[in-house]
Amino acid sequence: MMVRLGNTQIGLFRYLGLWGVVVVVFAIQGFMQDILIGHTFSPFDYLRWSIIEWYTWAALTPLVFRLAAKYPIQSPMPLRGLGMQLLASLGVTVLAILIGAFVSTAFEPSSFGEQVKEFIGQNFATDLLAYWSLFAIQQAVRFHAEKTRREIEASQLATELAQSRLRALKSQLQPHFLFNTLHAIATLLDEDTLSAEDMLLRLSDLLRAFLEDYDGQEISLRRELVLLDLYLGIQRIRFKDRLTTQIYVAPDTLDCAVPSLILQPIVENAITHGIGKRVGVDCIEVESRREGDTLCIDVRNRNSTLEAGAASTSGHGIGLSNTELRLRELYGGVAQVNLGMIWPQGVICRLRLPFREIEEPDDAPEVASA
Repeated sequence: MMVRLGNTQIGLFRYLGLWGVVVVVFAIQGFMQDILIGHTFSPFDYLRWSIIEWYTWAALTPLVFRLAAKYPIQSPMPLRGLGMQLLASLGVTVLAILIGAFVSTAFEPSSFGEQVKEFIGQNFATDLLAYWSLFAIQQAVRFHAEKTRREIEASQLATELAQSRLRALKSQLQPHFLFNTLHAIATLLDEDTLSAEDMLLRLSDLLRAFLEDYDGQEISLRRELVLLDLYLGIQRIRFKDRLTTQIYVAPDTLDCAVPSLILQPIVENAITHGIGKRVGVDCIEVESRREGDTLCIDVRNRNSTLEAGAASTSGHGIGLSNTELRLRELYGGVAQVNLGMIWPQGVICRLRLPFREIEEPDDAPEVASA
């Protein structure tokens, strides 16, 4: 059985036990006070008087909480709430005195009227203070609940805002990649029709994988590499023998969570600023490994340069700037992405993410490697 106090519920026996502590404390106080006076009664008398008074208030507490909730002292009408609570405190205090006097009549030789006078003289101030103490407790509980509710709502709004930003950032990547790929296919149509058709088929497979991808910001590295291989298949057709790719993946990183479509724009940037602008051949290398609680992913090319001291992603296209923003939204300052030179020639993009394994859902679509 539960006792409802506003929006809070408490077990009956626990509730009675808490009031039992109050009963014992005030029984001891009354006994000690009479000892100082030099006139005492039986200890059971003090306990009985305390039980009658405080368990009366235990019965009235739900009423006090309802009145406190109905007439709170707060803006925009604090004076109205204060006036209503003054009347309520007097009314409930009188009710507590009448109930106590009625119950006490069964144990005392005096009449009900005499008991009422006794209770007024002995307990009126204490009972009035009890009402306002219960009122203060209800207000404190309500303020705490309201604060908690606002914090939860603020957290939910912040999460929804972050998710909206992430969806917007993610949605920018697919059209960006699509336009670049279609441009490459259009270039090949006059030169190599069969290769252009092959690229269109691979592009269809990749877009199908994007569209079928479940609604989530993170996927496993294993699945991300399958998507990346579809993209690299398109680029290998485009650049033929000029482009080679190497993937080095530590087995313990395959099930690690990564932002979906995080590698494609980085690899696209490496190709664009490497073999896309320079003559000769190039090799795109992707490596993953674990270092403590960090997942390290490096994307390297061998046919581009980087201005001295340029280690940030700004100024290197929408793909890398978008990647940096996504990491900031998902992981705060824990994740990092930066650029650097490698010897004897080339550029490396270093991606650092918190290491955390992810379970793919049972209905996650299967994607065949290109």
